[in-house]
Amino acid sequence: MFQHIFGKKINKTRITPLTTKIIIIFTLFILVSNLASNYINLTYNRSGLVKFIRESLIRDLKEMYTICNTQYEIYEYGNDYRESVKNIERNALEQFKNKKSIFLGVKENGTIVFQASRLKKYHRFLDPKTLTLMRQNYRKGILEGALPFRFNGDNYFGLYKYNLKWDAYIIRGEEYNEFYAESTRIFRTISLIIIFITLFTAILGGILLNYITRFISVITDRIMTMTDSQQLDIIDLKGATNDDITFLGMAFNSLAGTINNLLLIFRKFVNRDIAQQAYQEREVRLEGKQMELSILFSDIKRFTFITETLGTDIIKLLNVHYDNTIKEIIKNNGIIGSIIGDALLAVYGVLNESTANKSYQAVVTAYKIQAIASSLRETMRQKREQIVSERGVLSEMEEKVYQAVLIEVGVGIDGGVVFYGNIGSYERMTNTVIGDNVNAASRLEGLTRIYNVPIIVSGYVKDDIEKNVSEHGLIFMEIDRVLVKGKTIGAKIYWPILKKNYDEKVELRAALNNFSQGLQFYYEGDWKNAHRLFAETPLAVAEVFKERTEAACPEKWDGIWKMTSK
Repeated sequence: MFQHIFGKKINKTRITPLTTKIIIIFTLFILVSNLASNYINLTYNRSGLVKFIRESLIRDLKEMYTICNTQYEIYEYGNDYRESVKNIERNALEQFKNKKSIFLGVKENGTIVFQASRLKKYHRFLDPKTLTLMRQNYRKGILEGALPFRFNGDNYFGLYKYNLKWDAYIIRGEEYNEFYAESTRIFRTISLIIIFITLFTAILGGILLNYITRFISVITDRIMTMTDSQQLDIIDLKGATNDDITFLGMAFNSLAGTINNLLLIFRKFVNRDIAQQAYQEREVRLEGKQMELSILFSDIKRFTFITETLGTDIIKLLNVHYDNTIKEIIKNNGIIGSIIGDALLAVYGVLNESTANKSYQAVVTAYKIQAIASSLRETMRQKREQIVSERGVLSEMEEKVYQAVLIEVGVGIDGGVVFYGNIGSYERMTNTVIGDNVNAASRLEGLTRIYNVPIIVSGYVKDDIEKNVSEHGLIFMEIDRVLVKGKTIGAKIYWPILKKNYDEKVELRAALNNFSQGLQFYYEGDWKNAHRLFAETPLAVAEVFKERTEAACPEKWDGIWKMTSK
């Protein structure tokens, strides 16, 4: 209902229906006109009321002035001060029609001589501004006049006159809100009636206008749906009248089919950020910029053997693997940098709408990729068991194919400042990421084969996650310091382990602690003790170190293993 009246949002901009705008504009005009007329009438009537109350206050003040003089003479004769004050207050009260009406006698110093009212009694007049004004007027020879003042926390308007006998200012006043209460009530009542009638007629007019222009909303609703899905479709114009609105819908439908096909093809071959840029800016330019990104590189191990075994059927296996892998990359706000045979490059940190840490999303994706490969291997094992149970044995070729489809994937992750953008020509361009960190991610993936771990990350990834993700659930196990071919500076490499596994598996925790101690001896050049600890460690990652430390520690050992191949 809300969207039907106020429209939908597209890219944070609300598209308001035309009928709603028309109804709102005319309703506002009618309301402003009627309420303004009502207010002008109220103001005019109030000016008459003010004149009336002023005349009434003048009469009351004159009468009370005379009574005050008379009571003062009685007081002088009978010497009963209190009785005279009571008589003044009693006579004043008989004049009052409102609850907050007051009659005061105020000395120059602010002392209240008498107070006729239905309010709390005060001994002093607590409006210094008004008191000062009356004093100033007195010095100028002005002994009476009209003035606003405050009493008992309310605003009053009234008249005053200096009484020589009592040596006091006598004040007759009425509270503003109380005096205007009836006219205000009438104004509110009439205003509510005006609003109700206006809204009622606006609703009826809106219903009629919506019916006449109903296919405007049909067309706009369908276009908004298409905008959200970025997929064009045909607008159903069944039952539309023969007018220009219907013609507009038919003209749109004539373009939808062809453009929809082109858009579907386009989205399959470009990344989400490029599709968004093309959709928003209506063009894709040859340009790029430096960005701080995280790079994930994955590669299928034993790919040569798999290709030789499966032949052209390798495409089917790759598609099964990549279908789930790419879904996980996109789910974790990554984009595909490139796919070259068995190797896949994914980039994190490009999408503006993503607020999650880019390195953390890359590591999460890496574990998802391992889970996908593991699931595929388990499916293949179950199929093998089913065939063996039915036939008893696999042929040599079938066993070879089975071994080929048990794919294992290595993942390397690095990050840093790289160039990201479009290169090529305006005839044919591609989206790419270029930088030393891209090559480093590939090298880290290659190291997974040497160190027998599924995922290896750089120090950049470790630091990025530990500094910016509070509950990442990971333990970064340092596994070596390496100097890859083509580099001059060694770097630490890490195996990210799920903290849940580390906490729950006592054997794993003990093995990792044992490995860390051996690694420290290894760095320090004490390869004898390092070899002993590595030999006691039941982890695949320890195998390469057992082989290395069987020999004596090299001279001038700096704790960095130098790789001789990429």
